[in-house]
Amino acid sequence: MREIKRQIKSTQNTKQITKAFEMIAASNLRKAQEKAEASRPYADKMKEVIASIAAGSKNIKHPMLQSREIKRTAYLVITSDRGLAGGYNSNLLRKVLGTINAKHKSTAEYGIFVIGRKGRDFFRKRNLPIVEEVTNIGDAPSFADIKSIAASAVKNFENGTYDELYLVYNQFNNAISQTPVEKRLLPLEEVTATAQTTSYEYEPSAEGVLEVLLPKYAETLIYSALLEGKASEFGARMTAMGSATKNATKMINAYTLAYNRARQASITQEISEIVAGANAQG
Repeated sequence: MREIKRQIKSTQNTKQITKAFEMIAASNLRKAQEKAEASRPYADKMKEVIASIAAGSKNIKHPMLQSREIKRTAYLVITSDRGLAGGYNSNLLRKVLGTINAKHKSTAEYGIFVIGRKGRDFFRKRNLPIVEEVTNIGDAPSFADIKSIAASAVKNFENGTYDELYLVYNQFNNAISQTPVEKRLLPLEEVTATAQTTSYEYEPSAEGVLEVLLPKYAETLIYSALLEGKASEFGARMTAMGSATKNATKMINAYTLAYNRARQASITQEISEIVAGANAQG
């Protein structure tokens, strides 16, 4: 009985912790969703301007808009710094590892830019080529947190070190559903296909504006993916901690039932011994 009481107490303590984590994740999820939604109009407007320039100036050629022979590929993978989020990290990392194994024969053919300690540790353990890493991203990330790695990834494509850049992150569907996504970020071919009717005047030139806007647009898409990933992380953690809390409740009920049975058996045994003693004296 003493051991069962100890198990009940231990499980109750665990339940309190998982319940607290669930509530914190729910609060952070709401904030992350709002931040992700707030970033979309800026990216959409930038895409509109870029598409307008590209559509109005057929002679403009920029390396970020043009496909080339694929010799080396870069992957920018967004994971979390902490665990306790169900399959949030494992599903994503399994997906990117499967892609790498299927597409590349050697580590010379690709490089990995990674955000988050979980992803960094995963790739380090397997001796995969990490070009740059960023860890210790807070629950409310700002653009400054990932500006260096985003700019580095874009610059490496611009200067020809890599011929394509893939963005790998968890897309937020709802609190209980997140989908690992692998999207080709560069070159920005889909931007040039967007039809625009808005007329703009550019200073000093359309080419000069594109030189500045294209890298910023790619960096903005990376930041938007980070915000999407954060919302997915909190949704996955809330779901995982909710399940853990329910399991803890079931365990406590099972332990309590076992304790009551053991206590009842002990009382019955004591009564039997008293009766047996009384009969022996009588």
